[in-house]
Amino acid sequence: MATKKQTSVNLIDTFSEFKELKNIDPHTFIGVMEDSFRNVIAKMYGSDDNYDVIINPDKGDLEIYRNREVVEDGTVTDPNRQIAFTEAREIDEECEIGEEVTDKVDFTKFGRRMILNLRQTLASKILDLQKENLYIKYSEMLGHIVSGELYQVWKKEMLLLDEDGNELYLPKQEQIPTDFYRKGDTIRAVVIKVENKNQNPKIILSRTSTLFLQRLFEQEVPEVHDGLISIKNIARIPGERAKVAVQSFDDRIDPVGACVGIKGARIHGIVRELRNENIDVINYTSNINLYVQRALAPAKISSMEINEEEKQINVYLKPEEVSLAIGKGGFNIKLASMLTGYQIDVFREMDDDDTEDIYLDEFNDEIDQWVIDALKAIGLDTAKAVLALSKEELVERTDLEEETIDDVLRILAEEFENDK
Repeated sequence: MATKKQTSVNLIDTFSEFKELKNIDPHTFIGVMEDSFRNVIAKMYGSDDNYDVIINPDKGDLEIYRNREVVEDGTVTDPNRQIAFTEAREIDEECEIGEEVTDKVDFTKFGRRMILNLRQTLASKILDLQKENLYIKYSEMLGHIVSGELYQVWKKEMLLLDEDGNELYLPKQEQIPTDFYRKGDTIRAVVIKVENKNQNPKIILSRTSTLFLQRLFEQEVPEVHDGLISIKNIARIPGERAKVAVQSFDDRIDPVGACVGIKGARIHGIVRELRNENIDVINYTSNINLYVQRALAPAKISSMEINEEEKQINVYLKPEEVSLAIGKGGFNIKLASMLTGYQIDVFREMDDDDTEDIYLDEFNDEIDQWVIDALKAIGLDTAKAVLALSKEELVERTDLEEETIDDVLRILAEEFENDK
């Protein structure tokens, strides 16, 4: 009796252990349970096709019935599929030879080993099902923002847990450089990839993706969410600066004003989430000339040359506008190029007083081209433009060695001295 009681308890534990699983619908759960029981029956009797397995997950119980053909006494060749007439009459008094009778199978007689096998089979199937459902769930959430609680920080990535305890990964390269979190903090990010190597789903998140910024706009700006305003393009240097080109499908709506909000109320929420990333919102236009002007704001362009074949644009500005076009760290011109899809090069417009000035490219026999390119990258394309800045400022803005800057200044200064 003790064995039967213990076996029964184990069976109930089997149900209670699995029936509360999340993300698995009852119909699927019953199917998995039935498959597991049939697997055990097939191992015991060689076949399960003459068995009915009825499961009630709500009550945590099941019933197993075996269907056998009634044959004459002494002619039973397969006890699993046949039953002697005398024995069959004990089950059903009205049965006849050739008919089928059904008797209830006592699962507790399966034995401890078979019940253990059942639990292991069931656990394996449930685990596979959970992995499959997790993969499907997050595959359908690609490009959507999710939240997770920071559980652990490693050198190359962070481990987050969603509300169901599923593991989410935020790699170092997908974190904003100024991100700082403690264990237990809630982190928002966008799902960018769902891997499934060896049937082990791995959900990859990102806070640096342009898609994350787009989704934040959709959450904070109702007009974007409703499709009245379209985000045409986004250029972003995570944690530093971003440019967002927007277009309205309703002439009554100012897309830039709607995205920024009254006193910047809407944009401020996005900026805080992105660790004070500076966000410029501009009106999109298919007129590339106007689009570039807007993208390079606050700098004012004097003129430009567009090469459509090579997707390259030369922009000419007054000397005082060059630094504005380049921006701190070169971010403004870099983002403008990313936003428009054109390689933008900035040139200082020559005034009448600058006729004796010389373009840096003319010094490439004395100054290495990579040094000239570094100076041009910060908007200095002529000798006088370079000489107008101090050595300290040139070192800081170009990140060139002091010795290199000294050589450049000497070569340029000598050129003008020789012209006197």
